Amino acid sequence: MSPPAERPGFWQQVYRSVFRHRFDDTPRNRVLQITSNVFLHLHPATIRRHGLRLRFTWGMGGLSFLMFLVTVVTGVILMFYYRPTAAAAYIDMKNLQHEIPFGMIQRNMHRWGAHAMVILVWLHMLRVFLSGSYKPPREFNWTVGVLLLTLTMLLSFTGYLLPWDQLARWAITVGTNMAAATPFIGHQGPGAGLTGVTERTDIRALLLGGPQVGDAALLRFYVLHCVFLPIIASVFMIVHFWRVRKDGGISGPPHAEDAASSPGGPRA
Repeated sequence: MSPPAERPGFWQQVYRSVFRHRFDDTPRNRVLQITSNVFLHLHPATIRRHGLRLRFTWGMGGLSFLMFLVTVVTGVILMFYYRPTAAAAYIDMKNLQHEIPFGMIQRNMHRWGAHAMVILVWLHMLRVFLSGSYKPPREFNWTVGVLLLTLTMLLSFTGYLLPWDQLARWAITVGTNMAAATPFIGHQGPGAGLTGVTERTDIRALLLGGPQVGDAALLRFYVLHCVFLPIIASVFMIVHFWRVRKDGGISGPPHAEDAASSPGGPRA
């Protein structure tokens, strides 16, 4: 009769609950290591050679995600020192710049990270378009990418009001006045008579919470910028990364795609 197996300790149980497979260097277990681990599942077990060549990929997708992480981390820190009210927002921003230790660095990291994210997302979309990566089987992921581009622009737009200076207030005034001309949902747009929207019920009133930029608008933009839009963007990013895996990995030039799809195609 064999002796009873020794029970694992607490920390060993915690480790096994996260890393469920031992690292036996076999092709099957490499896949199991990644697919069963919450920290590693975004990384493919193998990658095509053209996916490592900067001239084909530009690396803009990963850099865009990096800038998103930078803005999230710095944004959470900034939330500790910011109050979304008309009386306190501008003062809090100035205190953050001149009174809070390292406040200027945090704000500038958040601001320039946001600008960089917008630029990188546009360059990523340009690369995908120029390389024809929006074609089957990646047309669904292209649609998800367009939605992520829209969410990126909305994040930038809603965050523009939060400093509560003259530039921010008048920029949002102009932007929301343009929204009033949206077809069917803007009271100045075509089709407004068919939908029955008025100045108090159209998309501009929904964004501002009133007839002009004020306390209600600042609070709504703050909630959208800090809660709803980041959560929605995170969900679509998960779908986007998942579809990259499902659609055959990082896209590349047509000849590289054809070579990789053939048996024994080049992989790294």
